[in-house]
Amino acid sequence: MSRPHDSRSLSVIFAGTPDFAAESLAALLASRHRVIAVYTQPDRPSGRGRKLTPSPVKALALEHDLPVYQPESLKDPETQAELAALDADIMVVVAYGLILPGAVLEAPRLGCLNVHASLLPRWRGAAPIQRAIEAGDAESGVTIMQMDEGLDTGDMLLVRPTPITASTTGGELHDTLATLGGEAIVEALDALAEAGLSATPQPEEGVTYAAKLSKAEAELDFRCPAAELAARVRAFNPWPVAWCAFDGDRLRLLLAETHDLGEGEAPTAPGTLLAHDDDALRIACGPEGREVLRVTRAQLPGGKALPVAELLRARADRFPAGLQLGRHDEETPA
Repeated sequence: MSRPHDSRSLSVIFAGTPDFAAESLAALLASRHRVIAVYTQPDRPSGRGRKLTPSPVKALALEHDLPVYQPESLKDPETQAELAALDADIMVVVAYGLILPGAVLEAPRLGCLNVHASLLPRWRGAAPIQRAIEAGDAESGVTIMQMDEGLDTGDMLLVRPTPITASTTGGELHDTLATLGGEAIVEALDALAEAGLSATPQPEEGVTYAAKLSKAEAELDFRCPAAELAARVRAFNPWPVAWCAFDGDRLRLLLAETHDLGEGEAPTAPGTLLAHDDDALRIACGPEGREVLRVTRAQLPGGKALPVAELLRARADRFPAGLQLGRHDEETPA
């Protein structure tokens, strides 16, 4: 059932692909604005059977009987003409995954807006959520940006911050920012439809780039400071998941915090498993083994991710004090 036309509503092309983007699409569908078409990445093989699977954005669009376009690229003139023929007021882009050429950026009457998961100009690029946690930032947020042809360089229309705590994981911040992004893009479109919204150029100072995540960088080097390791563990939960060499296999670490050596404990080789708590593994770390990484959630090879308290109740024998974790040569993990 279609909603009655609202003179303050905008016709919107939505472009996005993963769950993060689907949150913004859901918010727009619940707003007074009219989503007239959805662009998303082509279906990709997924799961053990490698079956072609639609993106979360496509699945939501089909639930609402929206036309879905899935071009491999937006560089083709016919594809650009097809998009322009939709005659939209604005295009909203959220984690789409394709580059928008100038012809696409200029096609909608009000151009293209992007929901970016950082406080620009900090963390332009592919993985702003995880990089903010990994770097020890005290806050993150979303920026609604008027897109240009640069990499997240457009003018800012609206900024909504949120704190990062000492326990925030990548997954938790992802979910928080996905919700915040949906609220912010609706707020921005409401303002544009009514009285306009002023654009602020991004400052030249404070620019950082959030490089794409890789599985290789998830291996921990226990020569690093405890605070750095704990932040990486949280940032890489739920993907790519921090890990270390463990008894010829891999131990995955999902939650960790910094800790101090206990009374009577001497510094030891980084990566040495110290006497454990009732609910945590304690691993010597830092350049001289003077710090401690306290791991409270982990996953044994072939097992489920569990609180360490449960692992210890079932398999305390796997974690004797003195066991060496991680690499023990001169090579630094990738």
